[in-house]
Amino acid sequence: MRETMTLDRPEQLKALGHPLRVRALEMLGGDEDWQLTNRELAQRLGVDPGHLHFHVRMLLKAGLIELANGGESRGREKPYRAVARVFRVAPELLASGGARDIQAAMIDQVQRAHALYSDKGQFRSAQLELRLSIDRALEMMTAFLSAARDVEDEQADKIVLTMFAHPPASQD
Repeated sequence: MRETMTLDRPEQLKALGHPLRVRALEMLGGDEDWQLTNRELAQRLGVDPGHLHFHVRMLLKAGLIELANGGESRGREKPYRAVARVFRVAPELLASGGARDIQAAMIDQVQRAHALYSDKGQFRSAQLELRLSIDRALEMMTAFLSAARDVEDEQADKIVLTMFAHPPASQD
């Protein structure tokens, strides 16, 4: 498994345009040795294996997951794994507007998490408006995410860090 993969084709972003595919990719990329069949993945995600099969095939076709163990099957099922731990979107693909699907999936995940965890005090957010170039913001976000990976605590519960950097939506 590679550490990082840069998504540079629209079909790769389209594959991440559904919350179930994002969750499946997160689960398959959780650990270098993490390999799950479609049925095992469906059980962990709490969905029908037949419904998930379409989504897994889309991730496979986009090159975001691969057959593990050289395609050696477990009975009738083949195990899959993510091809990388971290996925980044190429700036030129973002600039072309190709990231709408993945942005919608990320926003959906944030909304679901807020609904599930805000009452329990397990949802945190922050927003800051300041003068900073988008390139510098991206550098800082990349450095922060790298530092977060470096101090990851395997004993802690998993959390999701979501970051956006953009000009203000309204120019007050």
